[in-house]
Amino acid sequence: MPRIHFGDWVESAVDWLQSHLGWLFDLVNVVLDGMYDGAVAVLGGAEPLLMAAILAVIAAWLRGLVPGVLAFVGLALIDALGLWQDAMDTLSLVLVAAVITVVIAVPLGIWAAGSKRVSSLLRPVLDVMQTMPAFIYLIPGVMFFGVGSTPGLLATIIFAMPPGVRMTELGIRQVDPELVEAATAFGTSPRDRLTRVQLPLALPTIMAGVNQVIMLALSMVVIGGMAGAGGLGEQVYSAITQLKVGLAAESGVAVVILAMYLDRMTGALNERVSPLGRRALAKAAAARRSALVHYRPAGAVAVVGVVVLALVAGGLNWAGSGDAEATANGRQGRDAGKTVDLGYFPWDEAIAATYLWQNVLEDRGYRPKVRQLDPGPLYSSLAGGQMDVQLDAWLPTTHKAYWDKYGSRLEDLGSWYGPTSLELTVPSYVKGVDSLADLKGQSAKFGGKIIGIEASAGMMGTLNNRVLKAYGLQGEYKVVSSSTSSMLAELDRAIKKKEPVVVTLWSPHWAYGKYDLKKLKDPEGAWGKGERIHTVARKGFSDEFPELAGWLRDFKLTEEQLASLEVAIQKGGAGNEKESARTWLDAHPGIEDKMAPVS
Repeated sequence: MPRIHFGDWVESAVDWLQSHLGWLFDLVNVVLDGMYDGAVAVLGGAEPLLMAAILAVIAAWLRGLVPGVLAFVGLALIDALGLWQDAMDTLSLVLVAAVITVVIAVPLGIWAAGSKRVSSLLRPVLDVMQTMPAFIYLIPGVMFFGVGSTPGLLATIIFAMPPGVRMTELGIRQVDPELVEAATAFGTSPRDRLTRVQLPLALPTIMAGVNQVIMLALSMVVIGGMAGAGGLGEQVYSAITQLKVGLAAESGVAVVILAMYLDRMTGALNERVSPLGRRALAKAAAARRSALVHYRPAGAVAVVGVVVLALVAGGLNWAGSGDAEATANGRQGRDAGKTVDLGYFPWDEAIAATYLWQNVLEDRGYRPKVRQLDPGPLYSSLAGGQMDVQLDAWLPTTHKAYWDKYGSRLEDLGSWYGPTSLELTVPSYVKGVDSLADLKGQSAKFGGKIIGIEASAGMMGTLNNRVLKAYGLQGEYKVVSSSTSSMLAELDRAIKKKEPVVVTLWSPHWAYGKYDLKKLKDPEGAWGKGERIHTVARKGFSDEFPELAGWLRDFKLTEEQLASLEVAIQKGGAGNEKESARTWLDAHPGIEDKMAPVS
């Protein structure tokens, strides 16, 4: 059967949409970003414990005093874990996505319930939306809107919509037909029949659908961290890619607390808004003996409590912003107060340089924002103007494909380290394997595998397309794509067990200082010549930030400096990269003034 190039058709369609409907994507981006920023300003602007108290009052109104106390304890735990702002970012994404989804899903469900033809047309569409792997929705989102909240929101809306539509349709169809006939017999109009009979009776089922929408939205928002959506998803993604077990556990606990809060609150909301729910609530309240344990404040009391706490939070916020402004005005940077978006992928030199510059820029009055992405999305976001700078462009070989694709929309601010080298590496106890040519015929020793890093890394393309071919290793070895952290974990595990293993690695890298490793020689020169690590910025960056662009062009680190910085960050542990870079910076006086001189 002839090959159907469906993927090529899709790519052509995407290119056409990007070329002809860019204005529409920009409009959607502005609207969704505005909604998200507004939600973040409300939820993340207050002091954590005050906002936790506000959410606890809402929980007490919906479910009772004890659930309110438990909600406060859970939210306070998130703050104690240092994940409050990330949690509020995630909550903002969930709420914005859920509101948009419900606004679209409920009318569609009502329409489907009233028309069998509409229902039959919607069913396969909803099947595709719900069964398509969730990661796929991120790809067109990033291509059309760049990295950030918008791709995560759109992917979440698509993924979470089916249960909202289906449960609304189901709830209306399950309303007793005799009640509908009775309402019709009394001369009720179709609109009144829907709003006064069908929707009130279907509300419990519809609210169950809303609950599922919110739960699916939360699960998808975490996945959206791969597209730079921020929040707890970014923390989970960072933990996975860098094998940070502690951060993964903490982020997971925060996600669970948010999920439990949203699940319990949306479940209890049905009792407050549904006539059937209010009736059941009244019966349950009459049968209880302990009034204090099951006490639920009246709506007026809850509103007063929320308003008072909000006013206190607003007052503290206003006072704090004045102090922060006074502090910022004392900084020396020419562009103090401007925001700079720094992107990095989880390579050690990228982490080290990025967090080093974050500290320096804060000292000079800038507002640096740091975000982790894979190489592909990072270069795409730089080309699209969503990110400003990244400090780990390996040129001219490793990242050649990205430079060929996006180079016309980027600025090369020069190299700050080099030359580098790419290599395959084995532990020193592996005998008889000293060069790439020695791997031929010895695949059984290594399980037929070469442990690689991210599939999107240029190094992986060079390995698959040039190195294996040059030494006749194609078909004998399978290159396993994973992540940098997974590759290092596999290397560590093999060394502890004294097992043979061959991994992709590069110089400089702290692993050569920690383990006794052997770089495999490359007599054919398949890896190419040593590269240099460049700083790459979006087009127009130098015009907008001339002072900072000058600093980055003059930025240099020696091998000794970079190695000691990487070691300091490794010793500092997961989640403490910025503090570790600050400690290193303080221990090397004079470097900051050399990196960012001010007159």
